[in-house]
Amino acid sequence: MPRVRLVHWKASDAAPLLAALRAAGHLVDYEEKLDSGGFRTIRASPPDAFLIDLSRLPSHGREVATFVRGQKATRHIPIVFVGGAPEKVAAIRAVLPDAVYSAPERVRSALRAALANQPANPVIPAQAMARYTSRNAAQKLGIGEGTTVALIDPPRNYATVIGELPAGASLEEAPAAASPITLWFIHDSASCGESLPRMRAIAARTKLWILWRRGSGVTQPFLRESASEVGLVDYKICSVDAAWSAMLFARRKGDG
Repeated sequence: MPRVRLVHWKASDAAPLLAALRAAGHLVDYEEKLDSGGFRTIRASPPDAFLIDLSRLPSHGREVATFVRGQKATRHIPIVFVGGAPEKVAAIRAVLPDAVYSAPERVRSALRAALANQPANPVIPAQAMARYTSRNAAQKLGIGEGTTVALIDPPRNYATVIGELPAGASLEEAPAAASPITLWFIHDSASCGESLPRMRAIAARTKLWILWRRGSGVTQPFLRESASEVGLVDYKICSVDAAWSAMLFARRKGDG
């Protein structure tokens, strides 16, 4: 049963769309005010499709779509825009030509088409791309001011890999107390598999980023599958520098 995230800025006007989606058998995520917490939820648990209403605040709808395409976790999820003034729709279509555009009465068929034809090479708006590429490694990893970051098996040049830190932040190989963020550098698939059970316990008390060097034999699918076997799920990915990539993991909900 496909799960759809409805983006609509007035709950009373959203009722007909909600009813139509549920009648079609969709699970629907909806909240009138999509704040930073809502965006975190989207990253952590992406839906199968986005339905964005353009009848109210079309600029806000465009911003949500830009966010969706700017995140690797949601980039390939189909986007359906519904309604809106023709000139506003045309402006958004120029930025996101591979989204689906629909009249309200044809939403069900538009969603079916979008789910059946997910974009293989989705268009990333320039605004989203610029926002992402301008961030440094610390920002991508969520390292804020004053944050102590624990390091596990770091390479000798780890300070160069992470680069400039915000004020008061530090990288420590053996911190005295639990740190809010842990960076675990893996260097080959064998050591990864051996240490994952221990990392599951660490993920209960810290944000666990697993970093791997490109060309080491470790891949996204391998890492995702191996982590899943010990009860870890990924919900964010980033490129740290030219050599290292990283995925953020948490313990699977319901696992003790």
